[in-house]
Amino acid sequence: MEPMDIVGKSKEDASLPKATMTKIIKEMLPPDVRVARDAQDLLIECCVEFINLVSSESNEVCSREEKRTIAPEHVLKALEVLGFGEYIEEVYAAYEQHKLETMDSLKGGGKWSNGAEMTEEEALAEQQRMFAEARARMNGGAIASKQPEADQSLDS
Repeated sequence: MEPMDIVGKSKEDASLPKATMTKIIKEMLPPDVRVARDAQDLLIECCVEFINLVSSESNEVCSREEKRTIAPEHVLKALEVLGFGEYIEEVYAAYEQHKLETMDSLKGGGKWSNGAEMTEEEALAEQQRMFAEARARMNGGAIASKQPEADQSLDS
């Protein structure tokens, strides 16, 4: 029997990042425990299969409700249908935590923000400083001043 197609790709094409999965596996175990490479590969394959199973059932739940977008509620219902009801509370808590972290990062200005608000003048001064540093690097010279004058032109 041919492996189930996943959005036009064979099952063998679907995988998870090995380095990330290895890190997760090692973080879950005591430091003195080693995991054979074959065991790591098997765990990664189990994770992929679990994701496929839950995704497929979530899609079924979604379809039964005549919806076109799988929502978190569909995933939670799929876990229940598949016999993983004991994990729903923990999964929901992780989902709520993810939502909070996502909202916090959006409020903070995203990944480029350091969390502090800048005035327009401060942002312009920072931009000019960064342009000066970039010009100095491109010209192979040293940066003369870390804090350029406010009236310094960008065309220098």
